[in-house]
Amino acid sequence: MDPDSPPPQASPSLLRWTLGFLLVGVAWGFTTPFIRRAAIDHRPRAHPILESPSLGMVRRKALEVWFKVMDMLRNPRYAVPLLINITGSVWFFVLIGQAELSLTVPITNSLAFLFTVLGEWYAEKKVISKDTWVGMALVLGGIGLCVQSKNL
Repeated sequence: MDPDSPPPQASPSLLRWTLGFLLVGVAWGFTTPFIRRAAIDHRPRAHPILESPSLGMVRRKALEVWFKVMDMLRNPRYAVPLLINITGSVWFFVLIGQAELSLTVPITNSLAFLFTVLGEWYAEKKVISKDTWVGMALVLGGIGLCVQSKNL
């Protein structure tokens, strides 16, 4: 071993990996029903400039898209969950830079699906059926199998 080489970095603990995967899953999954609800309930403001006959079709469409995006981002019911969701993407990129890709992607995406179901239950008062609970348990079992296969 070369004495000038840096010592190998210690791998983060299992608790840190689990917490990282859970945070991404919550950020992606739990916020989705809130974003959806805010988008459905959104009532855009009127923008009189869009009615101007002097606007060309391309410019009118561009302004229409711009106003729609800005109206949504000004709505905290939409913007706050979106910001948390995007933060989850940043955490995901940090995770894939450190954890094994073949574990990170399926685990975080599976957890996002699970937390989406829980988010719908919380935000929209949807009833979680017995079949959905069974499916969620099977997804958790699949995550366990992925982790176990990497430990062999």
